[in-house]
Amino acid sequence: MRDEGRAELRGALARGEGVAVVEFLIGSPWPEDALQLIGDGLQVAIRQEIKEAPGLAAECVAALRARAWEGDGDLADSLEASLGTAPTRLLRPLAVDLEELAMVLEGDPVSGGGRIDLQTGEVWPKTAIEYAQEMGEEDEDESDDPDRWLWVDCEGSRPGYRDMEWFISAVEDSEIQDRLSIAISGRGAFRRFKDTLSRWPDPMTRWFAFSEDRQRGRARAWLANKGYVPTP
Repeated sequence: MRDEGRAELRGALARGEGVAVVEFLIGSPWPEDALQLIGDGLQVAIRQEIKEAPGLAAECVAALRARAWEGDGDLADSLEASLGTAPTRLLRPLAVDLEELAMVLEGDPVSGGGRIDLQTGEVWPKTAIEYAQEMGEEDEDESDDPDRWLWVDCEGSRPGYRDMEWFISAVEDSEIQDRLSIAISGRGAFRRFKDTLSRWPDPMTRWFAFSEDRQRGRARAWLANKGYVPTP
């Protein structure tokens, strides 16, 4: 799936257009690195009772179970519950943006982390919280309300580093593989990796797709561990 294809699917999901999601998926090969995004889109289509959605969702469940990345099982469980083929897990629904959650989960440990508004699903990075407190828009005591906020501790860059190692191991071109392996050695690995990879547009596109789906899955798994399930 090229960048424009992912953007089209993401846009349909953001707008809640189940028909557009289904039309996009029918007759097109599904790349492995978009299953998290596809699964969320199909949940919308199922709720809107789009005719073709159940069959596509069953295919997505099978693909997620086979791939078995972190968070894939959680999404497969949600899809099966939506289809009525498995019981609904005892998780509280939360309309949260998984990409925003991934950013505060895996950012810089110094400035990363944040919280989720349990009423709205809005993700607040640490910097936004500090700004609101400095401007007097929020009392620090209010931020401790466990019924209002779910705090997110930054887990650092280690998961992202493992993604780079995994991606490099799957690169077929030995020259690209060697250059990328050198790039991730030492401090500044992420910047050097992207700078080096930018020389080759196709692998660069694959990396962004791969990384996005990995992060989306980890954010979903983190929420499940906290007792929540993301809703589109």
